[in-house]
Amino acid sequence: MKTHRLGELEVSAIGLGCMGMSQAYGEADPRECERTLHRALDIGVAFLDTANVYGLGHNEKLIGRVLNDRRGEMVLATKFGITRTPDGKRGIDGHPDRVAERCEESLERLQTDVIDLYYLHRLDPVVPIEDTVGAMARLVEAGKVRYLGLSEVSAATLRRAHAVHPITAVQSEHSLWTRDPEAHVLPVCRELGIGFVPFSPLGRAILTGTIEGAGDIDAKGDMRGGMPRFQGENLERNLSLVQAFAALADERNCTRGQLALAWLLAQGDFIAPIPGTKRVKYLEENAAAADTELSEEELHAMDELFAPENIAGARYVPAGMKTLDRD
Repeated sequence: MKTHRLGELEVSAIGLGCMGMSQAYGEADPRECERTLHRALDIGVAFLDTANVYGLGHNEKLIGRVLNDRRGEMVLATKFGITRTPDGKRGIDGHPDRVAERCEESLERLQTDVIDLYYLHRLDPVVPIEDTVGAMARLVEAGKVRYLGLSEVSAATLRRAHAVHPITAVQSEHSLWTRDPEAHVLPVCRELGIGFVPFSPLGRAILTGTIEGAGDIDAKGDMRGGMPRFQGENLERNLSLVQAFAALADERNCTRGQLALAWLLAQGDFIAPIPGTKRVKYLEENAAAADTELSEEELHAMDELFAPENIAGARYVPAGMKTLDRD
């Protein structure tokens, strides 16, 4: 597996998003999840991403339990800042007085004494970013955390945070299907030497071709059923783009998912996508994308096909969009 650099942190060029093993995309087979985690490290997909809110702690516990004797083989990233009650009510908490407590909870669940990359999951609208990052910086000083990250922040917020303590990586949704970071955040990352970690780099699977209609996303517990891009005419329009994308993948003799990941990797060696999966088959398929080289003509064709104006529907419902810190 090739490696990319997020600031001073070296990671596998393709990582593994672990959220789906605990929530959001239907039920998961526990044994297959365990096999997937071990197989990831076996093939060099050693950049693992989780969060304290995934499965209300289940996801961190899963990684800690399954990989506790392989801690030295991975770069482990987790996040705090999104809160969720057992009945599903969601909130955001970046208050500096609670940062250390959240970190200690994650350390215990992950069965480790240090977190490699610790993100603020969402900007708390009532807490200055300087205060939250200041508290996170104290975790670095204490040896609890090695590097700091932010998720779904604007370029302006990123600059303010980086002035308090070096930010190693920004994590945001980015794919051929979601081009939002390209206008503001990515240029600042390049300027300041900050890494960028795209989550949902396969468009929540729509770019892979495994979704052919609404019937493929209505499983119990599948969050996509409530997203505007996956509904009605929006979905039909977006699927037409994926059908055209299939022809490009066929020409390269690779899967659509591999082509989508290769496009992201071609944007710079400071980028390390974390496609999520809970199955060994798709993990291995995703990993092979690191060896797919694209020409300028191919990159241009994909840029044009998935131009932002061609995508139908918002990423989230209005309430969800309000949680994003945007330029």
